Amino acid sequence: MAKGRSRLSLDLLKGFEAAARHQSLTRAAKELFVTQSAVSREVRTLEEQLGSQLFRRVHRGLKLTESGQLLYRAVGDAFKLIDQATDQLSGSKAAQQVTVTTVTSFAALWLVPRLSEFTSLHPDIEVRVAASNNILDLERERIDIGIRLFLAGTPPGGAVLLMKEKAFPVCAPAVLQDRSRPLRSPEDLARHVWLRFDSTRDDGSPWNDWPIWLRAVDLTGLKPVRTVSFSHYDQAIQAALGAQGLAIGKSPLLSRFLRDRLLVAPFEDKAVNWGAYYVIVAPQAADRPPVKAFLAWLRNAVRNGS
Repeated sequence: MAKGRSRLSLDLLKGFEAAARHQSLTRAAKELFVTQSAVSREVRTLEEQLGSQLFRRVHRGLKLTESGQLLYRAVGDAFKLIDQATDQLSGSKAAQQVTVTTVTSFAALWLVPRLSEFTSLHPDIEVRVAASNNILDLERERIDIGIRLFLAGTPPGGAVLLMKEKAFPVCAPAVLQDRSRPLRSPEDLARHVWLRFDSTRDDGSPWNDWPIWLRAVDLTGLKPVRTVSFSHYDQAIQAALGAQGLAIGKSPLLSRFLRDRLLVAPFEDKAVNWGAYYVIVAPQAADRPPVKAFLAWLRNAVRNGS
């Protein structure tokens, strides 16, 4: 009789998989409702049984070794197969769920206001939106679709263009109708308050939208009456809707606001190329019917300008 091979404990593998996915013992413990020391012991026991180091400790987290990467891929694939089988057998609601991540501005100004259109077409599919300005790892966070903004550079392989952006100043109609401060030419912007979106580049350097637009239209010497700065783009747009000044608007992100005359673009002829949104689909999610349905709706919504 052939000698039976040793079996690894499923509990040990669960702890390892969570630690690898989060790259953190603390977050893994929180997910599994155990202590950090318990997850640490599970990982250490697994390493002893395998005779291989699975993690290296780095600043504020963990990094998989080559052995750890090999095991993580195998365990991840196995857990996905188990999840798919149990979903099919139990009719789990998770089988009819799609999870989407995108930047907070796109979620607040474009995606969320249109979600009712998708849910009316597919009432059996539950949508979960994970809005974040950080780039989330789709596989690690178990996210199906990523909608990401690229201002420059080459998007990763597999990314599909969703929409290109153009940028130009926007304001509430009341601001445009203010006869004491007419907006006849771009130079007249100097009479107004600028609502500025301040952010940080990937390299840590500061970034804000007004200087970029001014440079693109050769108006770098123009100065406002004053500026009001916001850390989130949708906050700047909310201030513009409230007639507090002018913001740098983006099309088609603000297409509904412009169509409904909640915002107006006094110098739309000064629109400049800004960036583009790309769709990235997690490999393990590409064949799921809810994901296919959401992608079809998303492309149709952009194509129809809804």
